[in-house]
Amino acid sequence: MNLVPFCGYSPNNMKGKSIILAGGSGGLGAAVADDLAARGAIPVIGCKRNRDRADALARTIVEKYGVVAPVVVGDILDQTVRQQLLDAGRRAGLLYGMVPLVGQPARVPIETATELDLIESMRENFIGPVLLARDFAAALAGADGAIVFISTMQAIGVFSGSTAYAAPKAALIHTARILAKQWPIRVNVVAPGVNNAGMAEQSVRSGKYDSFLEKGMIPRFGQPSDVARAITFFLEPGNYVTGQILAVDGGLTTKM
Repeated sequence: MNLVPFCGYSPNNMKGKSIILAGGSGGLGAAVADDLAARGAIPVIGCKRNRDRADALARTIVEKYGVVAPVVVGDILDQTVRQQLLDAGRRAGLLYGMVPLVGQPARVPIETATELDLIESMRENFIGPVLLARDFAAALAGADGAIVFISTMQAIGVFSGSTAYAAPKAALIHTARILAKQWPIRVNVVAPGVNNAGMAEQSVRSGKYDSFLEKGMIPRFGQPSDVARAITFFLEPGNYVTGQILAVDGGLTTKM
């Protein structure tokens, strides 16, 4: 059965819509930017420091799709940077979507974590994304739009040693559900599992998660494209879903 007429999907139904991707120059962000540009959307690539990597991604996108993707450099904890992202989105097209892909892995056990460790993780993994979401929603002023927060499987399942990282990401999930109820726009969450890009890449390369494969808990490690497709689904215009969490983890959290 062809489901396209029922779900309203069109490969070009995002044409001209600008999507802010804070932290959009990394492995996951690049996959999302590519997927969006392929559908005619305009990714606004935000990066904290690595301008060269962001510019290279923007060049690739314009070469492949003819889409000019603006680049904004800076920390979204800075209100000025958040405003620059919003302004770039407005100039580029119809401001429509926002995906904060920023964060830090906070690989510190709770037994030795300092107050500063915990505060820093909360700032990077929760406060920055939420402040950007607040400013984005205000900028829409009631117009149609969508936010997709990025959490983690560690915020859904129980993983020993993950407190410093998982707690802010779990707070992000609950906040997303509150905002989906509170705001007139769609707010959803994608929770990636073990992935060959993003913050899990280093752990995958170290062999930390090999046992998940050996025990058959997951069929393979995730790819950036797996996460990108989930994000794009939530961003689809006319999507009938809000306040939901989609774990893209090969089923791992069902087995923990």
